[in-house]
Amino acid sequence: MDKFPARAGTIPVSWFETIGSTNAEALTRAARGERGPLFIAAERQSAGRGRRGRAWISEPGNLHATLLIADPAPPAVSPQLCFVAALALHDAVLDGCAGLAPTRLKLKWPNDLLLDGAKTAGILIEGTALADNRIAVAIGFGVNCKHHPSDTPFPATDLARAGSDLSPVSLLAKLGMRMEERLKEWNRGEGFSATRAAWLLRGQGIGDEIEVRLPQRNLNGIFESINEQGELVLRRPDGERQAISAGDIFPLNAKAG
Repeated sequence: MDKFPARAGTIPVSWFETIGSTNAEALTRAARGERGPLFIAAERQSAGRGRRGRAWISEPGNLHATLLIADPAPPAVSPQLCFVAALALHDAVLDGCAGLAPTRLKLKWPNDLLLDGAKTAGILIEGTALADNRIAVAIGFGVNCKHHPSDTPFPATDLARAGSDLSPVSLLAKLGMRMEERLKEWNRGEGFSATRAAWLLRGQGIGDEIEVRLPQRNLNGIFESINEQGELVLRRPDGERQAISAGDIFPLNAKAG
C-alpha cells in the first residue's frame, strides 16, 4: 500500500506500517504534550479496538486512523463529536466512491457508517484530561475498504463489494478535508443544531421499531429522533419517550426503504 501523505487537508499525518492501536498512540502523545490536530494512521493494527473494548479487525487494505484534537469544545458538549466525525466520514466516502448513490450510505446511531444496511465503518472516541484542565480527544476511524469481518452481531460489509476501489490513503486525504469542514460547522458545539439536522437527514431507522441493547437490559420502541444533546429518543410501546445516551441499536420490522 502507498504510504499516507504528510497531510490530510491541512492536518499533519503520522504514519506507521504496524501499530498496536492508533487511538492508544494518540492518547499517549497527548499525555506527552502533543496537542494536534494530528492524524495517526497505520497500515495495520495489532491491538485495534472498538466500542466497549471489543476487538477491531485491522487488516491491511482498510483504513485505521485517529485524529487527535486538544480542547475541541467544553467537556459537556464534546460527546457531540461522534456526530461531527460520522458526517465527515459519510462525506468523504461519497467523495471517494464515484457513482455510489447517497441513499445507499446511512448513519447508524450514533456514528457507525452503513452501506446497503451493513456496517462498513465504526468510530471510537476516547478522551483524556490534560494538566491545564482541558481535554484531548482521540477520534478513531476504522473503515472496511477492502475487507470486513464475519460473524459479527450486526451485518458487516466493505466498500470493495460496492465496486469501489477507494484506498485508505485516498480516503484519509478526503476525510481530513471533510473533518475540517464539519468541525467548523459544529463550531465547538455552538453549531450543533446544524450538525444534528445533517445527521438526521442521513440517519438509518428513524421512524422504525428498534431494539436498544444496554449493558443490563434491552429496550424496544420507535426511533423517533435524536434530541439537542444527541441522545436517541425512543418511544416505548406505552407511549413514554425515553432519551438514551449510549447503546447498540438493531432494527425490528424495519420499514421497506
